[in-house]
Amino acid sequence: MKSGGAVGFERVDWFNGGLFDDDGALPLDRADIDNLLTAAHLDWSEIDPSILGTLFERGLDPSKRSQLGAHYTDRDKIMQIVRAVLIAPLEAEWADALARMTALVEGAPRATAEKLLRGKELAARTKAVNEAEAIHRAFLERIAGFRVLDPACGSGNFLYLSLLALKDIEHRANLEAEALGLPRGFPRVGPECVLGIELNPYAAELARVSVWIGEIQWMRRNGFDAAKNPILRTLDTIENRDAVLNAGGTRAEWPAADVVVGNPPFLGNKKMLRELGEDYAVALRKAWKDVPGGVDLVCYWFAKAWAQMEAGVLKRAGLVCTNSIRGGANREVLKPIVEQGRIFEAWSDEGWTVDGASVRVSMICFDCLHGEPAYLDGTSVTAVAADLKLGGDGTDLTKANKLRLNANLSFMGVTKSGPFDLEGETARALLQMKGNPNGLPNSGVIKKSVNGLEIVRRPTDRWILDFGPKTTLAEICLFEGPFSYAERVIYPARQLSKTLKNRETWWRFERARPEMYEAIRPLKRYVGTAMVAKYRIFIWLTPDYLPENLVIVIARDDDTTFGILHSRFHEIWSLRMGTFLGVGNDPRYTPSTTFETFPFPQGLTPDIPAANYADDPRAIAIAAAAARLNELRENWLNPADLVRREPEVVVGYPDRILPVSDEAAKILAKRTLTNLYNARPAWLDNAHRALDAAVADAYGWGNDWRAGLLNEDEMLARLFRLNQELASASPI
Repeated sequence: MKSGGAVGFERVDWFNGGLFDDDGALPLDRADIDNLLTAAHLDWSEIDPSILGTLFERGLDPSKRSQLGAHYTDRDKIMQIVRAVLIAPLEAEWADALARMTALVEGAPRATAEKLLRGKELAARTKAVNEAEAIHRAFLERIAGFRVLDPACGSGNFLYLSLLALKDIEHRANLEAEALGLPRGFPRVGPECVLGIELNPYAAELARVSVWIGEIQWMRRNGFDAAKNPILRTLDTIENRDAVLNAGGTRAEWPAADVVVGNPPFLGNKKMLRELGEDYAVALRKAWKDVPGGVDLVCYWFAKAWAQMEAGVLKRAGLVCTNSIRGGANREVLKPIVEQGRIFEAWSDEGWTVDGASVRVSMICFDCLHGEPAYLDGTSVTAVAADLKLGGDGTDLTKANKLRLNANLSFMGVTKSGPFDLEGETARALLQMKGNPNGLPNSGVIKKSVNGLEIVRRPTDRWILDFGPKTTLAEICLFEGPFSYAERVIYPARQLSKTLKNRETWWRFERARPEMYEAIRPLKRYVGTAMVAKYRIFIWLTPDYLPENLVIVIARDDDTTFGILHSRFHEIWSLRMGTFLGVGNDPRYTPSTTFETFPFPQGLTPDIPAANYADDPRAIAIAAAAARLNELRENWLNPADLVRREPEVVVGYPDRILPVSDEAAKILAKRTLTNLYNARPAWLDNAHRALDAAVADAYGWGNDWRAGLLNEDEMLARLFRLNQELASASPI
């Protein structure tokens, strides 16, 4: 192509194709031109192509960045995967080939200064050398035909480093063959050995350029003349398309490859609908019916890679993902890999910081060699389980069953997806309005709101407009004041939603959790815990409070259940069965994987009404310890000498707790459950020890507990066995 259409411009062949197809000129002012001239005089020959990833991410429209899941892994993280999936196996193959070549060459007759080889000796040496050359050629063919696929390649960092690794292995093979006296081959590994799929066209072009720059730099560093004419030829092996869904709504196919590596997009299940659109999310799940519902986007890459292995067209894969892959629905995509193949190397929880953003990741390498040894976090193990813990020891918690005894009692709070929140002043004004045509007070649709932060910090004066999960428009308009507010504030906001249901039933929460409403309606109190928190803390909530989506509700009102949940036994179970989120790597609690699988002591299970075991000495001991723990905490959070209680404007709501002075307000601001458990004073520790001992007695493990024989592994092993027994006795 010509660099421009004006007369006097010469043909430039060095940058054909891709990014350089368009000869349009950008609008430049004098400062831009000066900067470009300065840059043009710099030596760019050794630029690290990985910088193009940063260029791409900074160039993205910020509003599109999360939609694309655009994140870039640093070189060290990439090389951990490339080394495990590509370098180590190929180096092992070459080591075997070299050993056979060496044995042939060194075992053959040799000429010396006094003796020339003739006859049978010459024929024997010629045969040995020819066989060694054949082994060398076969390995070179193997490397030249080796293909690496990154099905979410971004700007090509994985592909660039994979190409360099392949070229280094080939070069080493040539040098070591030459040291044996064999002919040295010319490099054959090139950009065609790396394959990519990338949704963003700009990133796909950058990936092609990254790969070509890597090729040219490697050739120059190693003294090959072919690098003197670095023409960037078309690189069709990097495709610009969706890697998991075709335009027609079917599963996308991947090109055949020896190994897959990459860093698929980090887009959580809850964000998929909002970021990708309802049509895409529905089509994706429909096309991948064998992938569990509710998984993060990255799971589809794991499912596809495993399907390629089952089909015999892929040998190994290594993918980066958020560490939430270890639990919940996400973990389901790892189970068939563990059961039929293996995770041969994994790093369960790695810190990763890019452009100031910190996340926690897991890096997982897997293949079909079931039963072979593996590495977990750098340590040799017999097996790696689907939760990225040590497997093969008989206590594989990923095989824990959901228990019928725990069913229909634990729920996630409501997901609003709209401006349903009310400030205290607004809520009180609405509560005091009277004269609704249905004869009902507005307190029927106005509640206190609680989210996860308010559980572990302090309550705020935040209310919520709650018309219920099943109400009709005709019913809610009878609450005149709240309905007028909703028409003015909620309706216009919900009409902007991408979700049809949100637009049509605009007065209801996006996920209203009707089962939760039914479960807590007859209770005077129920148990709540923050879904994601540093400590697994449970509190009592009353029906006046509506829990939001980052609150997990357990629909029980007895101190015995509260105590079992707050015991060390349930805490370690929830830590192993849940996942971890955020920069702080805080544990995540879910109804399905943590509560519904947890084995309560027999006779004290949640399916039994509390009244039925009220006289059980075990239940009485646990209830007393739990009530004492709650009493001490409440006294510390709201001391009588620092707070005053003021009745709400509407009878039936909990009293408002207000500080008695500005100085008291400063003290109370620091009195949160998180701060309390950070400090863990002696009185709190003693209360928990008493509770743990009572719960240990309920399981029948009290003597071992007091003797210090129950470490975490032993507790988990016993709980797992009990889970299996309870599941067998009452299967779902």
